[in-house]
Amino acid sequence: MTADDQTVAETDGDAYAQAGVSQSDADQAVAKLVAALATAKLDRPSRQVDLSGHYAAVIRLDDTTGIALSTDGVGTKLLVAEQLGRYDTVGIDCVAMNVNDIICVGAEPLAMLDYLAVERADPAQCEQIGLGLARGAELAGIEIPGGELAQIGDLVKGFDIAGTCVGTVDLDRIIDGSRVAAGDVVIGLPSSGIHSNGYTLARSALQGLDLDDDRLGRPLGEILLAPTEIYVRAVRDLIESPVPVYGLAHITSGGLENLLRLKSEVTYEITDPLPPQPIFELIAERASVSEAEMYEVFNMGCGFCCVVPAASEAEALKVLRRHYPGAATIGAVSAGGHRVIRRS
Repeated sequence: MTADDQTVAETDGDAYAQAGVSQSDADQAVAKLVAALATAKLDRPSRQVDLSGHYAAVIRLDDTTGIALSTDGVGTKLLVAEQLGRYDTVGIDCVAMNVNDIICVGAEPLAMLDYLAVERADPAQCEQIGLGLARGAELAGIEIPGGELAQIGDLVKGFDIAGTCVGTVDLDRIIDGSRVAAGDVVIGLPSSGIHSNGYTLARSALQGLDLDDDRLGRPLGEILLAPTEIYVRAVRDLIESPVPVYGLAHITSGGLENLLRLKSEVTYEITDPLPPQPIFELIAERASVSEAEMYEVFNMGCGFCCVVPAASEAEALKVLRRHYPGAATIGAVSAGGHRVIRRS
């Protein structure tokens, strides 16, 4: 590895930790939680498919069909919505964060339930949130048949929203990354901006700027509230095409290192990353965040990755560019290790 090569997560995340989020603490907390859940004893064999660390869980429904499950929320992006008094996009984010994980195992998302926790019920606010959820459902091709509204002012100041998504997948067509091998290519799909991760650091970096600041060509608040991209239709089209799809990765917190959730013990060499939007440069500049940490915390312009054989690269790009003209090959897979290297 040359001096210009960088492993994506070489940083301790100093700026993110100072802003209030410790990724190492979160990793340890998740490990403890998972270990505790593993102590549950059932009076029947487990129906869970072994996808430890992947984006969605899969439960065997019968010998041929699995149910894919995912749950996620929107995070502190909600504080920006509160500042602007605009709530019509966060429902799209909630849908996106769930369906984008479901499709990573090759599943077709079918439905989502939402959970809305509020300080007090505000009909106008809930209507806006509902309109966003409905729009997200349309974009993802799913239904939202119900959910829960909890008024818990003693616990929540403002509001929080999360969802749980369900989909189906043929057990013999699960995509877990185990087929990824040296010589395969990594195709990146453009993000719409920050999406729904890293907002604690983003808000800290941009503190003091008015949300109507237009130095980036449009109001800062509008940029920060840009909805998370929903990749379902593009990825489903790829899966249903003749292209063999070996790995799918939703790029959220952890950045391109999320490729390591795929099962194969390989190295992902990112040689031509997609261009980051100007908002990322502004965050890095104002908070003096290193490039390495920016790539660890944010999607940096790439919201989703597809791993396919090199022989199918052109066909895969053709399918994906029908939805995302900016889709491009960002790197390749090499043998050995279990890491992501970004060459700059």
